[in-house]
Amino acid sequence: MAASQRTETCDVAVIGAGTAGLVAEKTARDHGASTRLIDEAFAGTTCASVGCMPSKLLIAAADAAQAVRDAAQFGIDATPRVDGIAVQSRLRRYRDTFVKGVTDSFARLPAGTCLQGRARFIAPGQLELNDGTRIKARAVVVATGSQPMLPKAFQAVEQRILTNQNIFELEDLPASVGVIGSGPIGLELAQALARLGVRVAVFDRGDRLAGLPARVSAELHRILATELSIHLGQSPRAEYANNQRDSVRLVWDGGAAQFDWLLVAAGRAPQLDALALDQAGLRLDANGLPDIDPATLQCAGAPVFIAGDANDLHPLLHEAADDGAVAGRNAASYPELRRARRSVPLAITFCRPVAAVIGKPPEPGDPDTVTGAADYARQGRAKVIGQAHGICELHGARADGKLTGAALCIPGGEHIAQQLAWAIADGLTASQLLDRPFYHPTLEEGLKTALRQICRQVAAPVPWNHADQPLPGDDRGRGREV
Repeated sequence: MAASQRTETCDVAVIGAGTAGLVAEKTARDHGASTRLIDEAFAGTTCASVGCMPSKLLIAAADAAQAVRDAAQFGIDATPRVDGIAVQSRLRRYRDTFVKGVTDSFARLPAGTCLQGRARFIAPGQLELNDGTRIKARAVVVATGSQPMLPKAFQAVEQRILTNQNIFELEDLPASVGVIGSGPIGLELAQALARLGVRVAVFDRGDRLAGLPARVSAELHRILATELSIHLGQSPRAEYANNQRDSVRLVWDGGAAQFDWLLVAAGRAPQLDALALDQAGLRLDANGLPDIDPATLQCAGAPVFIAGDANDLHPLLHEAADDGAVAGRNAASYPELRRARRSVPLAITFCRPVAAVIGKPPEPGDPDTVTGAADYARQGRAKVIGQAHGICELHGARADGKLTGAALCIPGGEHIAQQLAWAIADGLTASQLLDRPFYHPTLEEGLKTALRQICRQVAAPVPWNHADQPLPGDDRGRGREV
């Protein structure tokens, strides 16, 4: 048999060397399985190369520019001069370092683990690579990730389309960008570009920002509208602005504008089309997805597990890592399966102020849930740092005040969101959380108003040492109740 026609056998084959795939392979190997990790390029994870890290590098540059602009409120006169080429160069330099850290890890895997190529099913438990190599596996983990969706309405101007996969390759910052999509990716990149001097407008056919509930979304909209144009409830039409096709014209209800580029951040779709999942004995729905058990990640009773963005269940990096552990463990022990206890849902959008949704949002009018809210426009520490804006909503069980969820757009929001996720995971009540130490002056103190409101609605005791004592800097001593 020619080398290109060789057949390899293993316990677990993992397709995709992103975050979920890397964790799945290691977990399966740690549970005693022989493994193969298959990837077309072994180019690094989405997070390191085109996702979390390069976007945060752009946001860091934007924060620096905005800090200079905001200095005037503290009596410091300064004006930023943004060098777009230097911004993009630093971004790619650090991005490449993060990617190298991932790609270097491939060399540390056991010899023979990595197989480069495109894989597809040819039968249940059998894969074939594009070079003809065949792999027989007792179980398969699919971790092929996702890719940006390009709606049909914008395919006609494809030459001027940016996504998170190519925007960081621009040598210089553009003069203007129209952004399609007000989800986390769209908002983060839109605000960062605007703060770096790019003319930006955001469009979304929905009526909410970043998946936030109505009141928090409205507050975030009000804040962001001071920096960039946001058009909700709109589905703009796109066309080239001239014969040179070097710019795009967007037309929407009540307006029109021309942009150098169109950044499409209208969602991502699982990359499953090339896998021939039907050959694995799986029945697929209209979207090409099999039935996936979210607790085991098993597909319809077959020895196939889908992890990470490819399953379209939890498209976040920390969830992809958890998925990899669940899928890898269950693939290694198949047919014995373990149902996973998932982490508290936590989704953070790194705009400014940071927005987040934590836990399970209540249904409108849910009689078993009570809500407290704190207005950060009147919070002492927020005033001190010149970021007095935003709102935090906390939800608790009516029976005992146990925290069940939260939504916020406040300064320092990523840290407070993390703390709230821990509190929900630990089953803390509003009263118990109030009994924890709150240092003064901190942004965390702003939570007290919302926690007290929950306590009053469930008749839970407010700890005597956290009653409505006045705090310097907070209007009326404890923030405005909203």
